[in-house]
Amino acid sequence: MRPPPPIRLPNKHYRSREYLTPSEVRSLLDAALERKARYAHRDYTLMLLMFRHGLRVGEAVGKSCGLRWDALMWKERQIFITREKGSDSGVHPLRDDELVLLKELREMLPDSKYIFVSERGEVMSTDAVRKLIGRLAAQAGLDIKVHCHMMRHACGYYLVNQGYSTREIQDFLGHRDI
Repeated sequence: MRPPPPIRLPNKHYRSREYLTPSEVRSLLDAALERKARYAHRDYTLMLLMFRHGLRVGEAVGKSCGLRWDALMWKERQIFITREKGSDSGVHPLRDDELVLLKELREMLPDSKYIFVSERGEVMSTDAVRKLIGRLAAQAGLDIKVHCHMMRHACGYYLVNQGYSTREIQDFLGHRDI
């Protein structure tokens, strides 16, 4: 007879909060750019879009919902976000710096179907992004255990602090229920 699996403790046992502050997000972004990695541009763009659009890791990468080039509407300066977990998908505006980053990334990956791909040209795995954000957090010297979903929470907290209503944030993040 096998022993029962270990019981996972509540999140507050592992970290004091479930979001990143704007300065911590900036530190992650800076760490992505400072890396001498071949894919620093991709990693920076990925982190920026995850934060600004409140993306779950599976909405940014992955075969079912991952961001694809055909979701970009260049002339309209918009991107269609396919949401997971029963959330409402929708169109988000893109800022100038996002468009520049995406155009540069597209030039680097002209034949790719997905925006964020691995070294092999396949869509990045969610596990690869989890490992990446862990490395970036360590490089940035963040003293909190960081996970991908904290970027989505950071987006929500940022929007609250900018004065957006709960309803507007709900729509932006695709939540059906407040």
